[in-house]
Amino acid sequence: MTWETSAADLAARVTHRSSRWRAPVARTPRHVFVPAWWEADGGRWELHDPVNEDHWYPAAYADRSLVTRVGALHADRAKPDDRPAGRPTSSATLPSLVVAMFQHARIDDGDELLDVGTGSGYGTAVATHRLGDEAVTSIDVDPYLVDAARDRLAIAGLHPTVEAVDGTGPLPVKAGKFDRIVATVAVRTVPVGWLTALCTGGRLVTTIAGTSLILTAEKRADGAAVGRVEWDRAGFMPVRHGAEYPVGAGGLLAAAHEIDGEDVTTSPYPVVDVANAWDLDSMLGITAPGIEHAYLDEGYRRTAVMAHADGSWARATSVGGEAPTVHQGGPRRLWDILDELRAYWLQHGELPARGARVLITPEGETRLARGKWRAVL
Repeated sequence: MTWETSAADLAARVTHRSSRWRAPVARTPRHVFVPAWWEADGGRWELHDPVNEDHWYPAAYADRSLVTRVGALHADRAKPDDRPAGRPTSSATLPSLVVAMFQHARIDDGDELLDVGTGSGYGTAVATHRLGDEAVTSIDVDPYLVDAARDRLAIAGLHPTVEAVDGTGPLPVKAGKFDRIVATVAVRTVPVGWLTALCTGGRLVTTIAGTSLILTAEKRADGAAVGRVEWDRAGFMPVRHGAEYPVGAGGLLAAAHEIDGEDVTTSPYPVVDVANAWDLDSMLGITAPGIEHAYLDEGYRRTAVMAHADGSWARATSVGGEAPTVHQGGPRRLWDILDELRAYWLQHGELPARGARVLITPEGETRLARGKWRAVL
């Protein structure tokens, strides 16, 4: 088994045979960019540090994301008995999604690309094979990731510009430098620095944090950008500004499985696994961002729990075919917000966020509209 054969097989799985991305994927040694990774096993993170190609290549050349950092601990700096706690904070994105994001950008020969979220460097490598060293700039907030990616890109014979930069702030590039910006981290609103760095007529692609919504937009001469929320779906880790994400609502989420609510009601709608109901989850992420979820299906009993860092929480439990009993507490009634969205869905036949028109003001405010529905991020 050679990496070239594995990469060619991967390219055949994730691209059409006439795609201009097939050759870049086939030429990129993905194993170089993921020398080790984390996998969740029974609620704990286990290190995978392959000792030979038979263990390495099947994972490295699968169309799957590989978590390379949990909390502040990079997999390639970890020891076998390390058990990091916290959320994944970096990964090697699954190759089909890397290709899809580049395709949404409509990249042409000669374009200059800003790749936001270097991560493992794999996506940067694919883009550099497509466009060349001089045309690709990649940034990440994590200095270690940047240094490691730069070294691994060099092993692959690639030398794009790779810098440690907080992508949500001002970018150290001249205004209007880039024809395309593709972010493989999610943002709530489009940073002003991206609009400044994008040339007039240039196109950006990103995802809205807390949702599966892909946003594409093209910059106008007045500094604003207009576009749409694509019908496609993608999920990326939210952008971070330091070593780890802020403390969330994990403690409250765990406690909410047992505590009694300030309000106890019944819901007209079934218990739902919100995190895996992508359109519903995305609408909730637009309407009430930052909610964390848990779901337990015991066959005869289903329980969904929601919690927010502001102290709001909800738990809905249904037994058999009975209407769910809902406990809620804190400053907001989270399950009521969810049920309002489900009522809208039944009344209108669909949820409006996917397919919405997008206007990004020069100040970075993102406005969504579809029919009579409006949202401002």
